[in-house]
This record gives sequence, structure tokens and C-alpha cells, in this order.
Amino acid sequence: MSRKVSTVQNLDAPSSYFEKRGDRQRTDSGAGARDDPLKDAATLYVGNLSFYTTEEQIHELFSKCGEIKRLVMGLDRFNKTPCGFCFVEYYTHEDALDAMKYVGGTKLDERIIRTDLDPGFKEGRQYGRGPTGGQVRDYYREDYDPGRGGYGGREQRIAGRN
Repeated sequence: MSRKVSTVQNLDAPSSYFEKRGDRQRTDSGAGARDDPLKDAATLYVGNLSFYTTEEQIHELFSKCGEIKRLVMGLDRFNKTPCGFCFVEYYTHEDALDAMKYVGGTKLDERIIRTDLDPGFKEGRQYGRGPTGGQVRDYYREDYDPGRGGYGGREQRIAGRN
């Protein structure tokens, strides 16, 4: 008897987003298994948004998967302008999984958006962590991207040399 192996990734598995930043927040309890902070997560991290995408657009798109409890736009730390990410908090874990399944990977404002489960929004996480107040990846980007503010930090680095 052969056993079928699924090639589809389990949506409520720990995300690569959380693994990158989550290890410094979690503690290892020795040889025992860690508690999964995403097991019942009802919050999504939404990335690769255009700087021009509005809260209303995000709310309309993500509310198709369930009732939204709270939506928090990611902001440039200094200018307080959108910087390409947000947090969408649902009332249930199932609604968050539905949004990952049906909305993640779709286009919004001509950009393919990424979604990941998030352990929950905490005050202060709405600000970009890059050296210029935006997202780190935008600071080091060398290509021109009109939806994410042009050349990113390249322009500031060049201006600083002159």
C-alpha cells in the first residue's frame, strides 16, 4: 500500500518570516519541543505592498475572507508614510488561514503581495526598521521600483557622498 505524500505546504506551519525574526524572541526549552506561537495565530503580516496602497483597499480585499478585527499599516519611522507592509488581525485563526490561501500571492496595485502568519501585533512593530526609517530591503535595493518609492536608499547614499 502506497501512502500519498502532499506536495502542498501546510499553511499554518511556521513561516520563513517568523523564523528569521522569531528566534530572538523564543527560548528553547532544552530537548523538548517548542510551543508553536502560530498555532492559533489570527494575525497576518502582509508584505510587498505598494507605498500607494490604502487601508481601504487592504480592508476590502482581506475582509472577503472574514471579519477583520484590526488593520495596522506599516509606516516609515521618520516620515510616518506607508512603507509597504501591514498587519491584518482577524477574530479567528481559520479566517487568517483562508486569507493566506485565497489572497496571498495575488496582485494588489500591480504588486504580488505576500502573506505570513504572525504571532500578533505589538505596538512599535508598525514602523520600518531600515536606517532611513523604511524597510531594510528597500534601503539596499538598487533597481528602480515606482511602487516602492523609486531607488530606495540608493538615492540617500549617493546624496550623502556629494
